[in-house]
Amino acid sequence: MKQLTNTKAGKLTQDRREFLLKTGSLSVMSLFGMSFFTACSSSEDMDPSSPDDSGGDDSGNGIEVSGGTVTIDLSKQSGLKTNGGWLLVSEARVLVVNIGNDMFSALTSVCTHSNCADNWKFQSSQFVCGCHGSRFTTDGSVANGPASSPLTSYSTMLQDDILTIMK
Repeated sequence: MKQLTNTKAGKLTQDRREFLLKTGSLSVMSLFGMSFFTACSSSEDMDPSSPDDSGGDDSGNGIEVSGGTVTIDLSKQSGLKTNGGWLLVSEARVLVVNIGNDMFSALTSVCTHSNCADNWKFQSSQFVCGCHGSRFTTDGSVANGPASSPLTSYSTMLQDDILTIMK
């Protein structure tokens, strides 16, 4: 009978160890967020026209965020000057894309499916959320779910080389 108890105790110890390992892994994922684990991708996945994220009010990068207004100096963000050029302004949670003929589209970068805000690609004239793969057109409409609601669109105004976005 004592051997049976030791076997049960050994089994309980093993089950406890497995439980702690699994919950420990889940705790780490919760601590860092799933975007930490999904943000890594190969250079093949990235659109070569995507510039580096440049949020904030650093005058060196030509982007200023003040309240509900984002201003972008296109002479300092030359990637936005070409049709299909795009930018993620993390601090303002805004996606900006040049849709041609001096026209720009500005959208919230907060995905309506999962609330991800900083994991975007621009492929085949669509924004792709890196968290769950929802695709949105340049006007914010859902092209492919799981998202079912469009991204909020913001008004833009271009004067000389200064693009102003009003949230």
